[in-house]
Order: sequence, then structure tokens, then C-alpha cells
Amino acid sequence: MSVKNTQVILVVGALGLFVLLFIAPKIAPKHSDDDGHDHSTKTTAALSNANLEVYLNMAVKGLEPSKKMQYDKLLASQKLDSVVVFWDRTKRPDLAAHYTEVLAKKENKAASWAKAGNRYYYAIQFIQDKTAIPVLYQSANRCFAKSLELDPNNTDTKIMLASCFVEGSEDPMEGIKRLKEVEKTDSNNVKLQLTFAFFSVKSGQLDKAITRFNNVIKIDTNYIEAYLHLADTYEQQGNTAKTIEMLQKYSAKTNDVTARLEINKYIDQLKSKN
Repeated sequence: MSVKNTQVILVVGALGLFVLLFIAPKIAPKHSDDDGHDHSTKTTAALSNANLEVYLNMAVKGLEPSKKMQYDKLLASQKLDSVVVFWDRTKRPDLAAHYTEVLAKKENKAASWAKAGNRYYYAIQFIQDKTAIPVLYQSANRCFAKSLELDPNNTDTKIMLASCFVEGSEDPMEGIKRLKEVEKTDSNNVKLQLTFAFFSVKSGQLDKAITRFNNVIKIDTNYIEAYLHLADTYEQQGNTAKTIEMLQKYSAKTNDVTARLEINKYIDQLKSKN
């Protein structure tokens, strides 16, 4: 077992799926800049109005008759919230995101558009058909942009839109530039610091990632999951002593008994190897 595996187990148990989606960096080829980022997926102007209609049609055709009947009924009754749940249960978060956007169009609220953007963005980690990834990034980008039209000062949405540029566009530096613009006015934003940290990890700039994770702890001493990220980063560097130190700090601060037992077990494994 590694720190990363232990971390994922604990996050799922203690914090739930949404937090896992937020904190788990996606694996992709490295492409570094001065703060680190990945650039794994190209997008083009042809995808500016990208949608999932093709993938939706294919998925609907593949439904077994009883599921197809259920889906048709939900659509006919315009129970879009239930359609979202339907595709979640069918393990198609990309299509659930599509209908979350349909809802956002009806409501036309900043929060609704941001929710749709988040659904698209986080669906990327679970999508099996990799050809859909550019479409998902473009769709997320579109939704975050619409959200910012209605609420231009929402920092979280600015960060998410910038992340779409970094990870899913032909202009990743535009994303880094946007993140640094946010940092000028809100350097104590935990999500911003985490975003920079994860991009640094994925580009192999581990020292910069460590600095960012430490910034998170300085900003919010209660965000103890940062110790797990630090432990994982130090483990990638081969620094067992610092890995153990970070795990011990997490263990001392967590109120989750199960988490503490798992962490302490892994600490003992690390010590036994030295």
C-alpha cells in the first residue's frame, strides 16, 4: 500500500465522493511551466459548442428495454433531476452532466451553470471513452463561462474555468495566467493553492507542490488532508522520514478513529522498511 492508496481510502470514507473528485489529481502526460501543469487533451475551435449528443444517442440505443422505458418516461415528464440521477446510476457521469446543463439552461442561474461545469469537469476522471474528453472539457469551459457572466466575481468558478484552460485547451498558459490573476487578489484561497499544488505534482515539480500544500495548512489549519498530500509528495521524492512526519501529523489531528488506525498501520510499514 502507498500513501496515495491509503489517502484515497480515507477520503472516500471520511469525506465522500465529491471531495475525492476535487482533491484527486488526474493522471496525464507532463508539460510544465513555472507553477506546473499538465496538458493532456487538445481542443479546437470546432469544439467551441461541443456537446454529448452523439454519445447520448449511442448510450440510449444500448439501454436494455426496461431501462429505456424508464428513461423515456422521465424525459416525457420533464423530470430532469431524475434523468440526472438515472445516468448517475447507469454510471454515465458525462451524460448526467449533460442533463445538469439542460437544467442550468432552464434556470439560468450562476450556481446552476457552475454545478453543470463541475459535473462535466469531474466526469472526466471516470469516463471510459477517451474520445469524449475534449468534449467534456469544452462543455465544462462553456458552463463556467456562462456562470461567470452572471456572477463575475465568483472565485471558485474563476479557478475552475482556469483549470479547464490548463488541462483541456491548446492554451494552457491562459489558465495559469487566470490563476495568477486570482492569486493577486485572493492568495489565501485554499482551492487556488490546492489547484496550483496538484498541477505542480502532475508536472513533476514536487518542491513547488510542497510549498503550495504548506500554504494550505498556513491558511487553514483545519484542512488536515493537506498532510496526506504532503506525505504522498514526499513519498514520491523518496523522503521516508518526511512522509512519516506528515502522516503522524495527520494521525494526531484527525478525529476519525478508522483513519487513524489505517494511517498508523502504514506508518509502521514504512518504519519496518528502514
